Amino acid sequence: MIAMTDLEAFWMPFSANRHFKANAQLVTAAKGMHYTLDDGRQLLDGTAGLWCVNAGHAQPKIIEALQQQAAKLDYVSCFQMGHEGAFQLAHSLTKLLPSPLDHVFFTNSGSESVDTALKIALAYHALRGDGTRTRLIGRERAYHGTGFGGISVGGIVKNRIPFGPLLPGVDHLPHTHSLEKAAFSRGQPAWGAELADGLLQLVELHDASTIAAVIVEPMAGATGVLIPPQGYLERLRSICDKYGILLIFDEVITGFGRLGSPFAATLFGVTPDLMTLAKGLTNGAAPAGAVAVSRKIYNTFMEKAPEGGIELFHGYTYSGHPLAMAAGLATLEVYREQDVFGRAKALAPYWEEAAHSLRGLPGIVDIRNLGLVAGIEFDSKMTNIYAHTAKIAENCYVKGVLVRALGANLVLSPPLIAEKTHVDKLFGAIADAIGELA
Repeated sequence: MIAMTDLEAFWMPFSANRHFKANAQLVTAAKGMHYTLDDGRQLLDGTAGLWCVNAGHAQPKIIEALQQQAAKLDYVSCFQMGHEGAFQLAHSLTKLLPSPLDHVFFTNSGSESVDTALKIALAYHALRGDGTRTRLIGRERAYHGTGFGGISVGGIVKNRIPFGPLLPGVDHLPHTHSLEKAAFSRGQPAWGAELADGLLQLVELHDASTIAAVIVEPMAGATGVLIPPQGYLERLRSICDKYGILLIFDEVITGFGRLGSPFAATLFGVTPDLMTLAKGLTNGAAPAGAVAVSRKIYNTFMEKAPEGGIELFHGYTYSGHPLAMAAGLATLEVYREQDVFGRAKALAPYWEEAAHSLRGLPGIVDIRNLGLVAGIEFDSKMTNIYAHTAKIAENCYVKGVLVRALGANLVLSPPLIAEKTHVDKLFGAIADAIGELA
């Protein structure tokens, strides 16, 4: 164990620092579906790291790719330079992405991907002579990372309130969650498509000529897993098309097989104008993100900029980093060779039954699932509800199972290589943990 003084210097993100450092237990290794703790215990990863380790931990092909790349080319800037890996990964992604998303801008995280997509949307309209289109539309309860753009269009209150007025000219659609009309839905709820008409109300309020883009998570993850109602995304796409508004899908969580398809856009048959990616892009093995854009957007930048001039004054020191690109290429190979997306799709019905087997346990008011994701919601009227869900997660941890407590919800998203025995252990531990608090 590390001494307390050795823990103090690191300001941990999204963490109760004082509590963790007073009771620290560290992770020393990971492989497959499990972490190894510093006391030697194995911990079943029910969260795929942080929605990102889709192919499981320590995939040999990804490890080897990182090692070889570090020895060959550790770094080169992609500002007016380049290396083969970045072009290869972008090309490989366009073969997986739905048409017409055929160009890729690399970032280092989901937060950067969101801010990049928002800037591209604003600049696109300006280049086309629609400079009045500066308004961005997000959604209540949305999570779009922690950059100023992301928290401005995001709708999780605690992520917003400490940081002042944020970006101007931002509005929000209503969220899609309803315990009264859609509790315990399996997959997409039948109710709620009409909530997309909230965009029509914002068009009426602000006028379409002022709105640049709408950004939504096809499936909202960090707020507790909110599944899109049947027809909802289709309706948003239709309204955006009618009024010349760009549609951005934040697929940082849903991308790369989480729902049993390469992307949520693929599963739902709704293609956005821009798509943000990260997490599963490199299986969590190296920081990387991306924005996929349609050819009409890319071509606008290429055609409007002066010949020989920079088309987009935006980028990051580590955009297209050689190690991240190597990890991404190896990750796509692992997904293909091990049929990771297909395995997730095949396991999804068993996952759904296991999740909904918890219905009727004390405090549970809703269970939501799609692909290999589940959200278990507890009654917000319970005394100290946040402490209650945190205690359930803590009890699961003691039992060797890692789950996340997010407000009144438990959120589950295991590596996509999970097997039925892992599913049984995961939900069995949750049921036992709930029972211990009843």
